[in-house]
Amino acid sequence: MALPQLIPSSSSSSLSHKPILNPNSISSSLIPSPRFFSPASAAAPALFRHRHHKPNSLKCSASSFPEKHHTGSPKSDDVVELPLFPLPLVLFPGAILPLQIFEFRYRMMMHTLLQTDLRFGVIYTDAVSGTTDVGCVGEVVKHERLVDDRFFLICKGQERFRVTNLVRTKPYLVAEVTWLEDRPSGNGEEDLDALANEVESYMKDVIRLSNRLSGKPEKEVQDLRRNLFPTPFSFFVGSTFEGAPREQQALLELEDTAARLKREKETLRNTLNYLTAASAVKDVFPSNS
Repeated sequence: MALPQLIPSSSSSSLSHKPILNPNSISSSLIPSPRFFSPASAAAPALFRHRHHKPNSLKCSASSFPEKHHTGSPKSDDVVELPLFPLPLVLFPGAILPLQIFEFRYRMMMHTLLQTDLRFGVIYTDAVSGTTDVGCVGEVVKHERLVDDRFFLICKGQERFRVTNLVRTKPYLVAEVTWLEDRPSGNGEEDLDALANEVESYMKDVIRLSNRLSGKPEKEVQDLRRNLFPTPFSFFVGSTFEGAPREQQALLELEDTAARLKREKETLRNTLNYLTAASAVKDVFPSNS
């Protein structure tokens, strides 16, 4: 499932900006079920192509996100080496990323990964801000070796990390990284759960009004959280913000679940206000719809 892309405000480079979702970019099926979406693919490097779907597409569904953080997560002070994939998209823990790899150096990397732990780092990059230093581990959960030694992969987002040192750049990037974890909230689990429920409510309203504006039936939106705890739910919400990788990157970098949910709530509330106004205009001037 993907929400409409974000429209950044004039302070889009700041972590405190308040974007809204753009109803003009609403996907054909805004329902709480798995769906592929593609970020700005114009900047996508040629080495990644997805078979049968748009390049570098993410599959987002609440059911793919773990209910809790798994207890086997590495400690935040651990330092490990990780091969890196720079991409014009942001991978969140729990999200699914299909890739096809055919460039020689990355085929080399895949041969190495298939003999080790099948994990690499996805880091966001674009022509304006360059490559970020916070990313998410992609773990290969399914792979297929194609003709000409190409690889088709299904990867799932795991832990977040921060690049601390670049080990080498050829034949592909390898860096030392430390792990990022959300700090314990001082507000308590009940407050976090209430905040997550508010975010879910705004998401449902945004989907409902988006469907109305695009002429789709206003079906009741079912449970979006699907028993997710607040932290994985906050990652799921961030993964649905299609077409706004910088905003997604800002959400990924936050180390506070409450702060992430509050930012998502503000974005969705601004969007709901916009959609409500647009819906009122459509009712008054139906010919302009």
